[in-house]
Amino acid sequence: MAVSIYSSLLLLFLTNTVWTRTVRQAYDVTDPEDWPYFTFECPKECFCPPGFPNALYCDNKGLKEIPAIPARIWYLYLQNNFIETISEKPFVNATYLRWINLNKNKITNKGIENGALSKLKRLLYLFLEDNELEEVPAPLPTSLEQLRLARNNISRIPEGVFSNLENLTLLDLHHNMLLDSALQSDTFQGLSSLMQLNIAKNSLKKMPLSLPANTMQLFLDNNSIEVIPENYFNAIPKVTFLRLNYNKLSDDGIPPNVFNVSSILDLQLSYNQLTKIPPISAQLEHLHLDHNRIQNVSGTQICPASISIEDYVPYNDFPRLRYLRLDGNDIQPPIPLDIMICFRLLQAIVI
Repeated sequence: MAVSIYSSLLLLFLTNTVWTRTVRQAYDVTDPEDWPYFTFECPKECFCPPGFPNALYCDNKGLKEIPAIPARIWYLYLQNNFIETISEKPFVNATYLRWINLNKNKITNKGIENGALSKLKRLLYLFLEDNELEEVPAPLPTSLEQLRLARNNISRIPEGVFSNLENLTLLDLHHNMLLDSALQSDTFQGLSSLMQLNIAKNSLKKMPLSLPANTMQLFLDNNSIEVIPENYFNAIPKVTFLRLNYNKLSDDGIPPNVFNVSSILDLQLSYNQLTKIPPISAQLEHLHLDHNRIQNVSGTQICPASISIEDYVPYNDFPRLRYLRLDGNDIQPPIPLDIMICFRLLQAIVI
């Protein structure tokens, strides 16, 4: 009898658990008291997965305009279509949208109705890559956390476009047409939470000015940067990953100790015009210097500490370099012994 009661209770518990989980997955867009106001229709142009009722898949449908978006939708996929405009009308009921993917369409700035985006008060992720934008669209929702605008024709950033985006953590502008003149001293003002900034593959000749202090990842590959200002990284004390591959940096363009910054863990300077290795921090873990003009390397030159083979050095005091890439230069093996003595944590070196 006890076994039977126990089994019944267990079955009831499991049934309630599954039912509760299903309900939460299906209706987590709002409070339960709002459920009766939702309808679960699906636009005929799109696909509504039964197991993911908060998502609407309208990608790869040959669409020329955005269909009416149901109120329940959080995640909207519209990539790979022929959409030219973004108007307010399709989003009238879609007040809970968190994620919009509009990559690979035909959207221009003129095609975006004023206020159509900024009225999406809960939007966190906006993807507009591979479109035909000529400037950063404005106004934008103040709730945004990620803004991806890669591979457009952007040459202009309107004044104050980022001033109210204090929640933005990622801004991707790579592979556009930005010149130095597009980045003013106040361009990034207001981005107090920004952690990743990608301006690779543009037409910059100078390092961007007045970056947000919280920037941790800075990607500037494939520009034409020749000079890094002295003490440049003091203004971004949290920078951890720095990519400057495929630029025009020479020894004269790099001030002494500009990269000797304890926060930098990954430094990439491949495909530049360096003839010597710049001073680095003992905290650096990955250093990419391949395809420069470096002819020789020694531990005396590169080691951030004075260490000899007889020295006892506590593990925590070792320079942290684990990966060093030097191929594509004029350096001939073997690897100098003093390199190995200095960087005792080194796991890979490519020459």
